[in-house]
Amino acid sequence: MKYVTTIDDQSYQIEIITEDEITADGKRHTVDFQSVIGPLVVSLILDSQSYEAYVNPTEAGLEVLLRGQRYLVNVEDERKRLLRDVSGTKAIRRDEIQLKAPMPGLIVAVPVEEGQLVDKGDNLVVLESMKMQNEIKAPREGKVTGVRVNPGDNVDQNQVLVVIN
Repeated sequence: MKYVTTIDDQSYQIEIITEDEITADGKRHTVDFQSVIGPLVVSLILDSQSYEAYVNPTEAGLEVLLRGQRYLVNVEDERKRLLRDVSGTKAIRRDEIQLKAPMPGLIVAVPVEEGQLVDKGDNLVVLESMKMQNEIKAPREGKVTGVRVNPGDNVDQNQVLVVIN
């Protein structure tokens, strides 16, 4: 099965060859992919390199936290992509984005305030979890319309941290 995977604004062609082999943009890779804690924490061994990621399903796709970086990921199989392209349907952009905690943790810093304009990639919140500091960044430009946390707050997974319009 072939897939188009978009990570932030970059698209990749992924094809699953066998259970332990894929191609990404035509390059072969060996893989081992396992859920560690339910579907939210996964272990991936890609070409003998080990990775652990936190995956948070959202309305817009998947938020993936990998090595302290947050990525917005959308996966479409080739049939779904073809139907969307043929029908001329474009992805719906919601005006409001609620950035949620990808995992429980402690808010270390909130370098933005309500009413502030932000650019894509700007740091919105620093969340400490499992002794790692994770920067939650703006997925697109916009205006901060709500800051729901303060430094020192403990947050649960999927708790709204910041709202952007």
